[in-house]
Amino acid sequence: MRIVLIDDHPLFVRGLELLLPEVSGGRATVVASSGDAASAAGLVRRTVPDVVLIDLHMPPPGGLRAIAAVRQAEPRSRVLAMSGDDDPAAAVEALRAGAEGFLPKSSEPGDLVNPLLAALDGWAVLPSPVLAALIGATGGGRLEIRLNDDERDLLRMIAAGLSTVDIAARLHLSERTVKRQTATLLRRLRVSSRTEAAALAGSAGLL
Repeated sequence: MRIVLIDDHPLFVRGLELLLPEVSGGRATVVASSGDAASAAGLVRRTVPDVVLIDLHMPPPGGLRAIAAVRQAEPRSRVLAMSGDDDPAAAVEALRAGAEGFLPKSSEPGDLVNPLLAALDGWAVLPSPVLAALIGATGGGRLEIRLNDDERDLLRMIAAGLSTVDIAARLHLSERTVKRQTATLLRRLRVSSRTEAAALAGSAGLL
């Protein structure tokens, strides 16, 4: 697992560079890092990592802009936001910007390995307070919009972490068609990201 760190705290970055390979048994390696949010997209485009960790609280243009830029520059990389505070609202904003999960910077390096591997496998990685905030933002666990069978199947696959390519192969559709159907579903659910849709599906008992 090749990781890029976008973080302006050199000691934190150096700590992960040294400790992640050790605690993961060589499965996770930091291949590049930058303390400049504006350079994040270019760095990711050059290195094409598996996972990008982005600190939310960085000097302008800031972590949220970096998340959006990285998602556009290299959609194949999984983007996880990080923060030193425990405010779930910041994590929810990161998810709305395009992050596919959130990790607290207070975590021990050894505790990051399994969430990173889960993210690499397509899962949304969220601490319990963030998940609770997401469920609250998407209607408190009630799925009041009536979905047809195809829409429910699509929602279940999104919630299971399947990529657009995987869903297209499973449904024997083009990627463009799946993207269009996903966008329509998100609008119907009144959410702005696949992660919010997954939280809504889980709270509604569709998984």
